[in-house]
Amino acid sequence: MELDIIGLLGACSYALDCVEAELTHVATKHGKRVAYMSVCTAQKMGITGDALQDLAACSLLHDNALTQYIHEEFHNDLTKNNTENITSKQLGIHCIYGEENLKMYPFLTDVKNVILYHHENADGSGPFGKTWEEIPLFARIIHLCDILDAFCRTPVFDDAVWQRAKDYLLKNKGTKFDTACVDAFLEVFGQEHFLSLGDADLEERLWNIVPRKKRDLSDEMCKNFANLFAKIIDYKSEFTSRHSLGVAENAARLSRYLGDDEETVLKMYLAGALHDIGKAAIGNDILEKPGRLTDEEFSKMKNHAGYTYLILSQAEGMEDIRDWAALHHEKLDGTGYPFGKTADELNRQERIMACIDIYQALTESRPYKSGMTHEAACEILENMVQKGWIDGEITEQIKKCFA
Repeated sequence: MELDIIGLLGACSYALDCVEAELTHVATKHGKRVAYMSVCTAQKMGITGDALQDLAACSLLHDNALTQYIHEEFHNDLTKNNTENITSKQLGIHCIYGEENLKMYPFLTDVKNVILYHHENADGSGPFGKTWEEIPLFARIIHLCDILDAFCRTPVFDDAVWQRAKDYLLKNKGTKFDTACVDAFLEVFGQEHFLSLGDADLEERLWNIVPRKKRDLSDEMCKNFANLFAKIIDYKSEFTSRHSLGVAENAARLSRYLGDDEETVLKMYLAGALHDIGKAAIGNDILEKPGRLTDEEFSKMKNHAGYTYLILSQAEGMEDIRDWAALHHEKLDGTGYPFGKTADELNRQERIMACIDIYQALTESRPYKSGMTHEAACEILENMVQKGWIDGEITEQIKKCFA
């Protein structure tokens, strides 16, 4: 299957940025700034072609395991920790998780240990005690750009920020940061170029350096790529752990049961895995509220489907997957969201995704409830059919397929 993999990666990095901004308070577009600074620095050091593409991917995904780390170490409770601890004491843990996760990404070159060592200091004072000679060049570059952007902690780049950043790099040259990387960075990022990091066209400039080309990926590669982002979203909240993967698996299972061709089955899997990616933009105070949401909170929660639509719209050639993913809260009577579509505007795959999302939510266990039986879940689906919300024929097929 052909995918605009770099475009999709860039789109999905927005979701990762939202999560990182909420949890560590770095400025928005952190991932894209780190990627842009990294590829510009690498170009100055003679890196080109496929290696540059892989560096961009590593940069955009350098903190891919942040939600997994917080989920597994702190059960999503940031009151047990603080930003300083997450970014200093325990850095090695999320690097280990992140390195493992990126085995799911179809890199073109060898990027072993790039994510694992991206928080190592040049003098050996990092989490794993590696010195610059033992650290891959890409890891050294990402480390510099990541730490510098977090140090600046601003979406607005002015003369004062430039001077502060320059002083910080020179002060830590040869200790925290590799000398060669600092020299290359300062050579390519003079004051004017550095100040442009806050410009609206940053992403466009990134894609000019790293062209977006569709790649023909195997079904397994496509699934692995989708699973990577499903993990990021599912780990954001303990309440929805594995929900996206469950929707993906069941959507594909029902699609195959209904006789769809394998390309459609794969697309249903991808749509299921990505259907809640918009939840990255929704705060955990809403996602994990134990009681009933207020009208204002529910209105914010409903925005996640629209965010899914916007995020996936940034990848070329994925319009059908985008729609199947983003329209999972639409209802046949027009009372759903985000667009209020009616029965004649919702195709078979969109109707399937709506039913599967409900079925998965009902049957999966969460911290505050046990999962329902198949029979009990189907009764609720049938009730929704009677109300005119979901498709009756698809509900009947769910009863048979998952019995």
